[in-house]
Amino acid sequence: MTERIWDAIVVGAGPAGATIARELARMGCAVLLVDKSPFPRGKVCGCCLNGSAMATLKQLGLGYILADLGAVPLRSLHLSSGHRSARLPLPTGVSLSRSAFDHALVQAAIASGATFLPTVTAKLGTLEDGLSTLMLAPQDVSIVTRLVIAADGLNGRLMAPVGERQTIAAGSRIGGGAIVDQPPAFYEPGTIYMAVAPSGYVGLVRLEDGRLDVAAAFDADSVRERGGLERAAGSVLKSAGMPAIPSVAWRGTPPLTRTTRRLSGPHWFTVGDAAGYIEPFTGEGMAWALAGAASLAPLAAEAIRSRKWDTRWEQRWETIFQQVIRQRQGTCRLVARFLRSPTLCRVAITVLSRVPRLATPIIKRLNHNPRIIPGL
Repeated sequence: MTERIWDAIVVGAGPAGATIARELARMGCAVLLVDKSPFPRGKVCGCCLNGSAMATLKQLGLGYILADLGAVPLRSLHLSSGHRSARLPLPTGVSLSRSAFDHALVQAAIASGATFLPTVTAKLGTLEDGLSTLMLAPQDVSIVTRLVIAADGLNGRLMAPVGERQTIAAGSRIGGGAIVDQPPAFYEPGTIYMAVAPSGYVGLVRLEDGRLDVAAAFDADSVRERGGLERAAGSVLKSAGMPAIPSVAWRGTPPLTRTTRRLSGPHWFTVGDAAGYIEPFTGEGMAWALAGAASLAPLAAEAIRSRKWDTRWEQRWETIFQQVIRQRQGTCRLVARFLRSPTLCRVAITVLSRVPRLATPIIKRLNHNPRIIPGL
């Protein structure tokens, strides 16, 4: 392994990393996929796949994963704030645990010919004659590749040696999540529950095994004032008139909304959360990750086969990302701003409780089929 030259090394085996590793392997590239965690690995955020994510999976021939793993169809969104609530119909979508879904995507990449190394961290080394060197730990070995793909998620630091770091947006909320083994009966399968308060929001959905996934976004000050993620979530649920959940272990995330200065450079691309992230609402981040990986794969394969870097690939990935991802993130940015206004949120929920169809345009926009642009 250390003596060969890989066509691509993908760092990060989340949905974006595993998907692009699979696609490149299917195109005949020698691909090494690495991740710092053992697989299957637990992850609480992103357990909802909307219509856009499902459409991308189908286009890639991966739609079978959802049926095979028993994903739970989603039929409605229960939105609550200040003891007001509205139930909105969802056109499509499923809930599925990240441990099962991410593992299935990694297995699909392996089945297509990619090599996978879990429990490995990668650090970017030198770039000479069109070849990049990465150092792998704890093996303490160096490997060589023609192309590096950074899919190392929020706060990813793989490309820091070439001056690329994520910039956190002012006022960015932090994320948190938990899994509840024995949830209250109020939280039924097939519905996304969303409790909204000025300090943040909490989303809850049943998984394929009956457990309850809880994912939230909070103002950092509110978490500190209340003494942690669990109490912050309890406060939001109480203010929205929704049942409390049992005490469980919570996991936090770095600040959610962030941007990157560049999406690519000589012999490297970023994809997924590593390419920038906007505070999501009901699983949009998963749709962005899958659509981004599907769109980048043909361009990355072209760069690998050329063997000589062309700056036009950087411009093309920026254009593709703008059209496929950033335009969709704009909708979530508007929704996030709306949710931060208690007055607007409560008025809207009151109106939607009487006329649910008024939410149809936004729900359709969040669920419409992705615009995959292979290579432009």
